Amino acid sequence: ELSSAQRFLLIVVITSLISWSGLARVIRGQVLSLKEQEFVQAAQAMGAKPLYLIIRHILPQTASYIVISATLAVPGFIIAESVLSLIGLGIQQPDASWGNLLSLATNASIIVLQPWLIWPPAILIILTVLAFNLLGDGLRDALDPKSLK
Repeated sequence: ELSSAQRFLLIVVITSLISWSGLARVIRGQVLSLKEQEFVQAAQAMGAKPLYLIIRHILPQTASYIVISATLAVPGFIIAESVLSLIGLGIQQPDASWGNLLSLATNASIIVLQPWLIWPPAILIILTVLAFNLLGDGLRDALDPKSLK
């Protein structure tokens, strides 16, 4: 039997392993595109070492995308944890989780007798996911190198 901390760590590891490939594919495409840009080729022609090119030219162009992507991935992780806890595969009682609160509120007798109990955890999940999406959109607008011109 796994403890709730172990279950949470397992959820984080599994969702991270599943979602890293999309980010890696986009970052690889950006790096290959940046490698062909004139400022990188000029630095190469001047004899810049590969580590210098990465730190000085490539990383600053991709760092904002990594931060934005991480911010936009958080809502998916929140929903995954909530759904797994709701169906009993995530964090278990008595530890707090929005999925646990939803599972308690979705008991048939509670839905009939106290239907208002399902709204607080559902609204909090929606507001948190919306807040992270808005944060990611704001960061994208603020950190996008193309819009800074």
